[in-house]
Amino acid sequence: MNDIIIELKNVNKSYSDKPVVKNVSLAIRRGEFVTLLGPSGCGKTTTLRMLAGFEQPTSGQVLFNGQDITDLPPHKRNINTVFQKYALFPHLNVFGNIAYGLKLKLIPSGEPFVDKKGNTVQKMRHLTKAEIADKVNNSLKMVDLEDYGHRAVNSLSGGQQQRVAIARALVNEPQVLLLDEPLGALDLKMRKDMQLELMQMHKTLGITFVYVTHDQEEALTMSDKIVVMKDGVIQQIGTPTKIYDEPANAFVADFIGESNILSGTMVKDFCVDISGHKFECVDKGFKRNEPIDVIIRPEDIKIVDIADKQCLVEAEVLTCVFKGDHYQVTALTYGDERNELIIHDNVEVKVGDKIGLYIKPFDFHIMHKARIINTLEGVIHDEKVVEFCDGRFDCVTDLPAGTRVKVVIDFDDVELTDDEEDGTIGATIISSIYKGSYWQYIVRTDNYYDFFVDNDYEWTLNDRVGIKIAADKIVLEPILNDTPTEEQNND
Repeated sequence: MNDIIIELKNVNKSYSDKPVVKNVSLAIRRGEFVTLLGPSGCGKTTTLRMLAGFEQPTSGQVLFNGQDITDLPPHKRNINTVFQKYALFPHLNVFGNIAYGLKLKLIPSGEPFVDKKGNTVQKMRHLTKAEIADKVNNSLKMVDLEDYGHRAVNSLSGGQQQRVAIARALVNEPQVLLLDEPLGALDLKMRKDMQLELMQMHKTLGITFVYVTHDQEEALTMSDKIVVMKDGVIQQIGTPTKIYDEPANAFVADFIGESNILSGTMVKDFCVDISGHKFECVDKGFKRNEPIDVIIRPEDIKIVDIADKQCLVEAEVLTCVFKGDHYQVTALTYGDERNELIIHDNVEVKVGDKIGLYIKPFDFHIMHKARIINTLEGVIHDEKVVEFCDGRFDCVTDLPAGTRVKVVIDFDDVELTDDEEDGTIGATIISSIYKGSYWQYIVRTDNYYDFFVDNDYEWTLNDRVGIKIAADKIVLEPILNDTPTEEQNND
């Protein structure tokens, strides 16, 4: 038997021409606990709803046990869903809620027979009351609610209601259980308890669980495999250990646990430069002097005496907070550019102390940058005016009107304004990563172009901002052929 139970092949989903899931391909093995993880709006719930049949892909295929079920309605799929809001019927008691689906279910009543037209058909019947009661009681036992069948669902706690919702999904004996942020409405303690119960259920039942959450700790605790999503695109697939220890890019590192994310230069194989300090690392295969991102987990930075031979860089302590099993220290390094680092160690230090820091070569995680410069396509609108992203910007050029041009802009030459009316065009903050001494944003214009912006000011996700660019910071090159620009490749 094929080990793959669910497969998504090149699945896309758009609403009103706005893409929310982009070319997602994913194979889920029989019996796995797979978690779709990402921030709000990343496409994880839409992906789950396409598996359930509540949404149809704009393009691509959904396969179940090797069969194409893309157009199959939800009730014909051997897949059940548990929702965050429980979706229990308030007029039915616990038993009635769990039994509801069974009362509608039809099962074969015996041997197939040949009808008057010569077709071999299977006679179907409803479950008997005794069969329904037996299945419901088994499901109640499974979720530890054996004596609750007569209770009104409104009299139950949030955790108990969630168990009822899970029992209602399991009573139909699905091959796959989909869970859409099922613990989101619970308090912290109840959520922790339910995590353990779900893990035990998965182990006992042996069926496939596909779980959606934005909670990183939840995903790391419960999953066999994590699928990290951002902006409708899968960023990384791997085990919890792989995702945490070897993040695929800066977004994954920033989203999964705490990380220090810094810009650096790969001087040569096994040597990285961060703000003028050269460190030994274990990475190779990068171009000489290639700009890269460096990821360092807080627990991988060790505090040493500045006179210690292990000291790689000196820093000034900004804060020191006791966290129970470690101290969380914020320190500012000395160097060409002073970077702020978060450190988890069992060494207590005081604000203002000068400390040494040691990082093993293995604990520098080197990443290719997603982009090193903003490149898009525009057209010369008028004398010294270029039009791109539905905006007209002053520029320095002698090119005639109508000339198609490649527009190149450095990250730190894009100016953001609090009031979008003060900018030439408006945009939305869709990503922010602190890089030790500045913030790196991705801002999306209204025509879906993403600008990378380096800025000292802190904005929050979904803030509306204006974009301004000085005329002398816009580099223009005439397009002499049909070579696609980054903007075209970005679509």
